[in-house]
Amino acid sequence: MTEDRISSTHPQIPPTTEEARLLRLRLLRSRRVGAITFHRLIAEHGSAEAALDALPGIARAAGVARYTAKSREDAERELNDGRATGARPIFFGEPDYPPLLAEIPDAPPMLWAQGKTELLQKPAVAVIGARNASSLGLRMATRLAKELGDAGYIIVSGLARGIDAAAHQAALSTGTIAVYAGGLARPYPAQNISLANDIGTHGVCVSEQPPAMEPRARHFPARNRIISGLVRAVIVVEAASKSGSLLTARIALDQGRDVLAVPGHPFDARAAGANILIRDGATLIRGADDVLEVFSTLPMQPPMRSARDTPQKTEQPNIPTDTAPKPARNLRDTAALHAEILGRLGPSPLSEDQLVRDLSLPPQILTPALLDLEVSGKINRLSGGLLSKN
Repeated sequence: MTEDRISSTHPQIPPTTEEARLLRLRLLRSRRVGAITFHRLIAEHGSAEAALDALPGIARAAGVARYTAKSREDAERELNDGRATGARPIFFGEPDYPPLLAEIPDAPPMLWAQGKTELLQKPAVAVIGARNASSLGLRMATRLAKELGDAGYIIVSGLARGIDAAAHQAALSTGTIAVYAGGLARPYPAQNISLANDIGTHGVCVSEQPPAMEPRARHFPARNRIISGLVRAVIVVEAASKSGSLLTARIALDQGRDVLAVPGHPFDARAAGANILIRDGATLIRGADDVLEVFSTLPMQPPMRSARDTPQKTEQPNIPTDTAPKPARNLRDTAALHAEILGRLGPSPLSEDQLVRDLSLPPQILTPALLDLEVSGKINRLSGGLLSKN
């Protein structure tokens, strides 16, 4: 059965059949296909079925021989295993998909969700911070989560020790969302398994990873962009100067979210990151009233995308992509372009916008080349529209 056709990456027509969901999952789980690549393949080829047919050719053009997409059997196994745990898949474009999360350029094509999925539709705020939080920091996180929950906001965090756990615990009765780094069958850390079970009953747990996936280091930055993508604002209670909480805050800024921070003593290393955020323009907050005052000035609709996303809008015009003109691909010219791109990139991330400016190439030329390099494993896509060389 052929999947519904779509005309652009954002928004997509949702899958309306089990076959369409299976095809999208196969595409998503295929080697070297991440969120952005998934959306681009759907936009270019019009359906997951057509994109799956095209993948071996794309890989072959990028120098990868014998490329095979994720099998139907593997995708069916994931769907069956996930549902057996009480979770359900929510695909991009479906009514239950979180509306704010759908606005980010690297929105997860599919989420596994366990619990009260209706909470994903409600206004939310993230409360994040240090794992080795101080007693004062834990009390602040608890108070913020409880009072903001009482005010009608869902509390989002990452199930980590310290601030995250305190925020989740305080919001169990009003609504909380835990975003996993690994799969829903692998809550992390182990000491929070009981809390994770409580959230799965009274709140909702979500993950973009297969249910049995063990969390790995690379999954945590990807998880962080979901935490900030789900909310109107991110509150940092305590954070070291180099921490995952600061990374989440910076991703939130790229996504157009507000960043709020609780100040701390300048001699306490656990407060250094929050103090840096305030120095750099984050809103200082002393309690829930300050947060609610900020919210009173924010628009209710999803925030506008940041300027970083503009080239992607240009790359994907709102016309049926199967009728859009496609540039001819000469092998020698393509190889030269690949070499030029790799020459510009290094291990340090570079924004795709900057690469477009540096190369002075139209997106319809550059985008297929980036896709080739990503599928071949020569470049990595990072959150916030960043690229790096493998």
